[in-house]
Amino acid sequence: MVLAAAGSAFASDYSVFNQHPDTTLIADGAWKVHDMSRPWPPSATPKPWAELEQGTKPPSGARILFDGTNLDAWNVPQPWILEQGVLQVRPVNTSLSSKDSFGSCHLHLEWRTPPESTKKSGQDRGNSGVFLMSTYEIQVLDTYENKTYPDGMGAALYGVKPPDFNALRPTGEWQCYDIWFKRPVFDDSGKMTSPACVTVMVNGVIVQKNVPFDGPSSHKKRPPYQKHADARPLIFQNHNEVVEFRNIWIQPLSDDAVLSPAGPVGINK
Repeated sequence: MVLAAAGSAFASDYSVFNQHPDTTLIADGAWKVHDMSRPWPPSATPKPWAELEQGTKPPSGARILFDGTNLDAWNVPQPWILEQGVLQVRPVNTSLSSKDSFGSCHLHLEWRTPPESTKKSGQDRGNSGVFLMSTYEIQVLDTYENKTYPDGMGAALYGVKPPDFNALRPTGEWQCYDIWFKRPVFDDSGKMTSPACVTVMVNGVIVQKNVPFDGPSSHKKRPPYQKHADARPLIFQNHNEVVEFRNIWIQPLSDDAVLSPAGPVGINK
C-alpha cells in the first residue's frame, strides 16, 4: 500500500471506503483536518441576483421551511427569532432543527452576516452551519476577505474539503446556497456502502462537485460512519455568532435521482 504524506496531494490507496488509520487526517490521508497550510481556493465572481432569481423559487414538490412569515417548520430554541421576515440566530449556543426528517434532497437557503461582523476574523465572523441529516455539515461562515483553515471556510465540507472557489459576496450582503445531497447507504451489518455526497452551488457558482463526506462532521477529528435512519432532521447551527437566514426550502429526492447542474450526485464502491 502506498502512503501519502500529510499535507501532500499525492494519491494513495486510502479513500472514503478505505480510510487512513490516522483520524487526524482526512480519509485519503492527503491533509490534516483543519490544516492551515492547505491551499486557499481562488475567488470567483458571484452571479447577479437578477440572474439567480428564478432558481431561488421553490420547484413543484418542494417543502417550504421558511418564507419569512412563521417558524412552524422548526423546533425553535430561544435565541432564534423571526424579525422583519428574517430568521436570526443570536449568540447563544443553541441550534435549530426541523420538525420533519429528510434524506436525499435539494436544499436552498440564503444567509448573511451583519456589516459589523468585519470587526471579527477567522471562525468568529458569522459562524453557522447546515447539518444535513443532523450529521453532515456544509459550513456557513463569512470568508469574504477573511482567512481561516480552508476546510472550515464558507461552503466547505467541514473538516473534509474546501470549496473549489470562494464565491461569497461582501460582508452584509445575502449569500445564496444550493445543496444537492445524496444520503449515505449502509448494509445490514451497518457498514457504509455508499457515502453521503454533495454538490454545492454558491451565488450561482459550483464550488463542490459530487464530493463525499469522510463521515460525520466534527472538529479536529474524523469520526467513522455510523449507521442511522434514512431520514433525519435538518439542523442549522448556532455558533455564538449573529447570522440571518431567509428563503429556505427543501425538495426531497429519491436516492437515484439526485441530479445537480454539474451532474448526478452519489458514489458507489
